[in-house]
Amino acid sequence: MQSIVVYCGSNPGKKTLYAEAAYALGAELAKRHIKLIYGGGNMGLMGRVADGAMDNAGFVTGIIPNFLAKLEVAHKTLSELHFVDTMHERKAKMVSLSDGVVALPGGYGTFDELFEILTWAQLRIFHGPVGLLNVNGFYDLLLLQLDKMVEEGFLRPDNRRLLVVAADPATLLEKMEAYRLENAENKPLDGSLYVDKN
Repeated sequence: MQSIVVYCGSNPGKKTLYAEAAYALGAELAKRHIKLIYGGGNMGLMGRVADGAMDNAGFVTGIIPNFLAKLEVAHKTLSELHFVDTMHERKAKMVSLSDGVVALPGGYGTFDELFEILTWAQLRIFHGPVGLLNVNGFYDLLLLQLDKMVEEGFLRPDNRRLLVVAADPATLLEKMEAYRLENAENKPLDGSLYVDKN
């Protein structure tokens, strides 16, 4: 993987361990020479993941809508920062630049982005692993809900396996790389962005 999109909160959360995990993820991406693509803000977990990468000589691309640039306060010291007009344009551009996706803890926006990319993966219009950094058990209840969806017949087991989960950045990236290699031979349905199921 050469580049990864990170979805996460523009708030830091109530526990410092969330910000610490975000910074550690950014640092781990830099260590592995993986470009960070993210929402471009300098606040909350968004700012910490970017700082973690930048402080360790990583390459960071931020993509932020013009109307959010003031609300989220665009990060001014990134490798590159792109301004777009809409949230849809932001999400599409982020994914178009990435080989994989990681979601950290966050709110509505993070969940929106996570489930959109999982839907694209299910429909095979995005390729690459989708990872969940389950810091402090933040996503435990969500994972139980996904299992319930399988149990009740609303989610296929192979699509449930599209989500790669770990509690620390290094393990998550290793599992995502293993997923990518395992599925490298599968062909896209539409000849462009796609995902391969287990």
